Amino acid sequence: MNAKELSSAVEAMLFASGEPLEIIRIAEVLGCDTEQVDNIVLNLATKLDESGSGLCVLKLGDKAQMCSRQEFAPLIREILDLKRNTPLSGAAFEVLAVIAYNQPVTKSFVEQVRGVDCSGVISTLCQRGLIEEKGRLELPGRPLIYGTTSDFLRCFCVSDLSELPPLPEKNEGELKKALEAGDSSSDKGTAETLVLPQADDTNLVSESDDDVFNEDFT
Repeated sequence: MNAKELSSAVEAMLFASGEPLEIIRIAEVLGCDTEQVDNIVLNLATKLDESGSGLCVLKLGDKAQMCSRQEFAPLIREILDLKRNTPLSGAAFEVLAVIAYNQPVTKSFVEQVRGVDCSGVISTLCQRGLIEEKGRLELPGRPLIYGTTSDFLRCFCVSDLSELPPLPEKNEGELKKALEAGDSSSDKGTAETLVLPQADDTNLVSESDDDVFNEDFT
């Protein structure tokens, strides 16, 4: 395929999927390298922006996704009769921040930082698609480890984890000291100071009917 055909093929794949697609997988299917697909994705995003299209292409780490633009989210929600999700609790945001800045981490790590049981909160975040299991540690009991997802990146309007704001040096040092000491009582308040970037007040609606992120995550 020539350059124009490759671009059209990538556009069709992203539109039909409705879910984030791995750049490396697209490259494998098209028989080209990932750098070429990266450029196609960026050019496609620019073309949609310049044309004023109701769609946009997002780069989410090593994945790409086609979505509707945030300003049309209320209209799409109304036409599809979509209900809003229950807002995330303060505890959920704390756990999400701990995982986002330290991933991949175990449940026990999160609980050591917060000083309380986090089983229910982690389960909720998994159900929301904001975190996922990333494997198991090669330790006794082989505990599960968790990390954020591409939906997390989309929800908080960042394309890569490197775009998260840096932690204050003081709090980062306190967290490290508390973990090294194994003192769960002294680090309970540390997680509360981990601040995620503000999620967009409308976020983006995927082409998939059941995959909506809205202002309830703010």
